[in-house]
Amino acid sequence: MFVSRFVAFLVLSGLFALKAGADNFIIPAPPQISAEGYLLIDANTDEIIVSFNSEQRLPPASLTKIMTSYVAAKELEKNSISLDDEVDVSVKAWRMEGSRMFIREGTKVSLEDILRGVIIQSGNDASVALAEHISGSEQSFVKTMNLYASILGMDKTNFVNSTGLPDENHYTTALDLARLSKAMIAEFPAHYRYYSEKSFQYAGIRQNNRNSLLWRDNTVDGVKTGHTEAAGYCLVASAVRDGMRLISVVMGADSEVSRAIESQKLLTFGFRYFETVTLYQADETLKKAKIWGGKHNSLELGVLEPVILTLPRGARDDLVAEITLVEEIHAPIRRGDQVGILNIRDADKKNIDIPVVALNDVEEAGFLSWVWDSLSLFFLKLFGGDPLEP
Repeated sequence: MFVSRFVAFLVLSGLFALKAGADNFIIPAPPQISAEGYLLIDANTDEIIVSFNSEQRLPPASLTKIMTSYVAAKELEKNSISLDDEVDVSVKAWRMEGSRMFIREGTKVSLEDILRGVIIQSGNDASVALAEHISGSEQSFVKTMNLYASILGMDKTNFVNSTGLPDENHYTTALDLARLSKAMIAEFPAHYRYYSEKSFQYAGIRQNNRNSLLWRDNTVDGVKTGHTEAAGYCLVASAVRDGMRLISVVMGADSEVSRAIESQKLLTFGFRYFETVTLYQADETLKKAKIWGGKHNSLELGVLEPVILTLPRGARDDLVAEITLVEEIHAPIRRGDQVGILNIRDADKKNIDIPVVALNDVEEAGFLSWVWDSLSLFFLKLFGGDPLEP
């Protein structure tokens, strides 16, 4: 149980200035986006900056291939496949309709070329060949796709193929695609680099990456486009500026040009009016407190994970942070044991509570030391002292 008898207002390294108001920054309304559903998130914090119909089930078209390549990245990580593998091209893969890499039945293609065919050329033929190479059949591969979707929390997603060709039972949401893209970028940076390649040539045919933002904005490094008549024009885009990574998802735009323009609107809005701020580092000592009955007299307190927030630009100085601790701390204690709460609130009185934990172990002292500490604590309380002051 935490008590209010000990409250520490933190003003560390100039991070927090206790101001009375938030009139030093103004955030305009988000841009109007012409699409069936869209989303903008900060990939470092999962903070949703802009959202419209982001949990509505929509056909993803070739955005499906983000999951197709994610499964491949997982298998590469497990060493169950290799970039040097020779992939057999089946009749089914060769006959796939829609966008193609132009692989031929009965040939062998390196897995790395197949991956580029999936990611850069958005080849349906390459997607099926990859699925068959990994799982033996596309049907079996789809089960793996849905398993990873479940693991990633893509609760409103269901895949029935590896390509994104239309099917009434093949759907996802803008939010789920953002989750998937974030996982791809965070878990597999070496694999994600394929998404920034602007073109790929196979069998004498050069095809450009359909993500036109790669040419228009040098901070954009992915992700993927999609288009079918049912899905409209779709684009998941990601960009990094000054350490801030944003992911935008636009689904159901009315043209190839429109999906790029609308995505750029979202990214520009996010970077212009928001910032990613690291308030505290993992293992940073926020406070030292007295510990009773231990082999050491003091305990370092902090957080085990970095405290990172997405804030309106100019709002950082209006944050207030305070620590509330238990009334007293006794040994033994282990690193990670919670002893308090770090509360952060902004000018709008929005609150975030983060556990404050011990950053080091303290073993229990011997009997005589324990007796001495017990007597000292008794008289300290008797005369109104602070049992947390080291």
